Amino acid sequence: MTDVIVIGGGLAGLAAAAALGSTGATVELFESRPFLGGRATSYSLPDSEVIDNCQHILLRCCVNLLDFYRRLNVADRVQFFTEIPFIEPGGRVSIFRRGLLPAPLHFTESFLRLPFLSLRDKGGIARAFLAIMLEHGKRKDLEDISMLDWLREKRQTANAVERFWRQILVSAINEELDRMAASHGFQVIWLGFLATGESYEMGVPNVPLGELYGSQGWSAMPNVKLRLRAAVEKVEVENGRVCGIVSGGERFSGKQYISAVPFERLGGLIPEAKIDTGAFEHSSITGVHVWFDRPVTQLANATLLDRNIQWFFNKGDGRYIQLVISASRSLLEMPRQQVIDLAVKEFREFLPAAREANVVKAHVVKEARATYSAVPGLHKHRPGSKTRLENLWLAGDWTQSGWPATMEGAVRSGYKAAEFTAAALERPTRFLIPDIK
Repeated sequence: MTDVIVIGGGLAGLAAAAALGSTGATVELFESRPFLGGRATSYSLPDSEVIDNCQHILLRCCVNLLDFYRRLNVADRVQFFTEIPFIEPGGRVSIFRRGLLPAPLHFTESFLRLPFLSLRDKGGIARAFLAIMLEHGKRKDLEDISMLDWLREKRQTANAVERFWRQILVSAINEELDRMAASHGFQVIWLGFLATGESYEMGVPNVPLGELYGSQGWSAMPNVKLRLRAAVEKVEVENGRVCGIVSGGERFSGKQYISAVPFERLGGLIPEAKIDTGAFEHSSITGVHVWFDRPVTQLANATLLDRNIQWFFNKGDGRYIQLVISASRSLLEMPRQQVIDLAVKEFREFLPAAREANVVKAHVVKEARATYSAVPGLHKHRPGSKTRLENLWLAGDWTQSGWPATMEGAVRSGYKAAEFTAAALERPTRFLIPDIK
């Protein structure tokens, strides 16, 4: 009998499997699709071009995600950047970077020089940063008010809200400011911009996401078996315990079970767990992949102001560009060619070289279920790792991970579930790394 069966091969399930595998436990992971990574993966187009479904990034403060990459021996496949370029329509570039002062003052020099913000904008933002430092960990209503409510309370200018707060936080949380619990905005600013001088550095995988989770990384864990194209059709429950699963018409059993499926699938798969997911809804991300006939930029990435597209990532010599629109509900019903036309038109407003370049091909990925919507009050409905079934544990970025719906949140949830599972197997081990202070 297998020690642990993990249902779901997204980051949460993979993190749980890798952590438990390190204890010597035997693990079988079941994934319905032919690839690993869930919503953070890559696949081939009909012309054999390999693309990520959408660009996923991390910050230095994502300590558990970095630990997971180290477990798979792929940490060296993430490139970190110490500068954040902001580009305005017309092409003016502002650079946000660490300076000579220690944290939390390390951005002072570049912040004061940002030309896209007025002196009044900067004064308001500085006061808000101070308020975050004073209120972090102390204020009790941040889960129940929106980030926009908090920014209005702090009298932020409309320009600061749109060009600074929205630009950073919507991309990080994948939700609009008026639908985002203020606690999530606090966490991003505190961990990413104030806690240490390095935590803001942005990491971008320099290989397709699918390669980060491929078979090579698991070769050192022969006790972990990955079953792809192996949908779990049924979870058998008897006397308050899971006694087996059915996949491909075949029955498998384990001592302990971890469910790492999305919230919308859990009720139909394991109704006996009685987890109420009715309060959850989705927020979408749209990725637009564009190949030009010539290089259009030397920048590796940049955030783009005042338009629908929020970021671009240079995926190949300045010719292949990935454009990202977070919280993209308005684009879901838009025809794909119209999305491409809109994205290319906006992108050309920022980079002069793109205005002369021709589009060779383009592809749109609409992730309608990219993340859960991090609305105020949802914290009361996010379940923990424990369930009413004695040997079933929950993982997933939608559970009580301590983070919003990010890759770090997913890995944290997997590590938390793995800790409970390891204890139940009488192999108690700590996997979860505390947030930086």
